[in-house]
Amino acid sequence: MRFHNLKGERLFTPGPVELPDFVREILSRQIIHHRTPEFTRAFLRTRELFKELLRSSTDDFVFFSSSGTGAMEASVQNFFREGDKVIAVVGGKFGERWAELSRTWGLKTLELKVEWGKSVDPQEVEELIKKEGDVKGVLVQMSESSTGAYHDIRALARVMKETDALLVVDAITALGVYDISPEEWGIDVLVGGSQKAFMLPPGLSMLWFSQKAKERLRGRSYYFNVKEELKKQREGQTAFTPNIPLILALGEVLSRLLSVGMKELEKKYETMARCTREALTSAGFEVFPEKPVISLSALVPPVPADELRKKLLSMGVRLAGGQGKLKGKIVRISHMGMDYLDMLHALGAVELALGKEGICSRYLTCLSRSL
Repeated sequence: MRFHNLKGERLFTPGPVELPDFVREILSRQIIHHRTPEFTRAFLRTRELFKELLRSSTDDFVFFSSSGTGAMEASVQNFFREGDKVIAVVGGKFGERWAELSRTWGLKTLELKVEWGKSVDPQEVEELIKKEGDVKGVLVQMSESSTGAYHDIRALARVMKETDALLVVDAITALGVYDISPEEWGIDVLVGGSQKAFMLPPGLSMLWFSQKAKERLRGRSYYFNVKEELKKQREGQTAFTPNIPLILALGEVLSRLLSVGMKELEKKYETMARCTREALTSAGFEVFPEKPVISLSALVPPVPADELRKKLLSMGVRLAGGQGKLKGKIVRISHMGMDYLDMLHALGAVELALGKEGICSRYLTCLSRSL
């Protein structure tokens, strides 16, 4: 029997994620002008909510109209000089991006290579900093979404605490999932993006920075100029035309996340991730990363990965595949923006595609033990 999907596909990809109805309603409204008191009020509210999300004592953060990569590039441009020595932790596609960005802007880039699927050893970072002596920054992912691996940012911050190096963290698939407090943890620069756990379309990025990073703030960019943007954004405006609909929608998203509380949301994602993996490993899948994140599950399926994805897509379920050297080898199932019962849809489709029974019931058994 062929599957005939008449409703359109559902996204279980680690960005973009599905848009909730309340976000779609906000985005469907007539746009307002950004040089108005109405926008200023809404923008300042969004900034206060973002500050609350991070439990930040300062408002040293900016939003850019870009994907998360724009905030990554802004980190390199604004907090480092040409010729500065930095360590890029390269354990996946997005670790490679840190290295590429830093080289593009003239930094002396030392790649600390980590086997794909493994997590960086903080002691290796500490030893490399001591060996080199003049490292200005460490660039790393918290959630390496290409492999599903988790890098322990708090442990990294502890070993870097007494050094001059800035800890620069890509939290694009971690913000809104984990209960992150950059000041408490010891992060110096934190970047995020709208199309992940914030459940928005792509086009809005965030960059928070510490007092230590602020002392090194310099403008090497025209558009991604943190100093100029910060000055304007504290007043409720932006240096250039902002992504008005996404800023308005982000305010509502943040309000809802905070009403639940990030500690509770982190527990929810941890439960969904654990139960999804328990169900799929019982069906012959293997969890790929050694220390997996909770924002997504990266797994090696018991059948060719791309064939499985193609069959699922015919049912209206889109999973992500592998990137780079993992292309065709793994599938990635996002938990971001999902609820417990959403995962039954994806797992039910996998059950049908594999012709195996019990995947959904295994998930429900795990869930019932956890809730």
